[in-house]
Amino acid sequence: MTTILLARHGQASFGQENYDQLSKLGGMQAQMLGQHYANTQRRIDAIFTGSLVRQQDSAQHFWQSYQSCVGDTDTLRTPEIDMNQPDSYVLPQFDEFNHKDVLIKSNPAFSNRAAIAAEIAQAEVPSTRLAELFDAAMQRWHAGENDSDYIESWVQFSERAKYALEQVRLQVANLQLGRDDTVLVFTSGGIIAAITAQLLQQGSSTAYQINKSLVNTGVTSLTLKNERTRLLSLNEYSHLFSEGKRFVTWR
Repeated sequence: MTTILLARHGQASFGQENYDQLSKLGGMQAQMLGQHYANTQRRIDAIFTGSLVRQQDSAQHFWQSYQSCVGDTDTLRTPEIDMNQPDSYVLPQFDEFNHKDVLIKSNPAFSNRAAIAAEIAQAEVPSTRLAELFDAAMQRWHAGENDSDYIESWVQFSERAKYALEQVRLQVANLQLGRDDTVLVFTSGGIIAAITAQLLQQGSSTAYQINKSLVNTGVTSLTLKNERTRLLSLNEYSHLFSEGKRFVTWR
């Protein structure tokens, strides 16, 4: 039985012009996951990521921390992973949906980023107003009543998430991973929520609620046996409490 760990990336740069970069805290969160797995003797046999910067950088921070904590310990067999060769571990199917497109298409007044920025600037608490706008945009996208508006509709995105999981199954077979091996994938909340909803045989509304609850570097565990995948655990983030609750974030 192979275990597949779907880890959400570390905290990115919500509200900044370039969201696709880890904050300092986001890098620390990924390092804490690596330290936690090494210290608890959690063997990682393969690592994959989406192609987004925040996903790949999370994997880099995790791997560096994991290796440094493992050290010369014989009980953990570390896989041969060359993080300088993206072609060997990047699976673009695990990329997040286009959140900029979802936000802009949510309101005719938001024809460009400048219009959104102007709306946010008028608010007493800009960050809260941005979160409100994004929540409304997500509800519209998930509702499925305006699918033709988007670069990638929710239905299309959900199918891509399903295909992403299939790509991991193929990688497991290609790498000839055996019983009790573990694969770690750094991806994003939308992908994890879509896959979880599929395994629970639930629809977009459930996926949306799951997505809102996912913590940065929280891990969702799946088991793969005889080509059948089952949900084992959802959004596990105890590693973040080693230094206090301040490391728990949702953006």
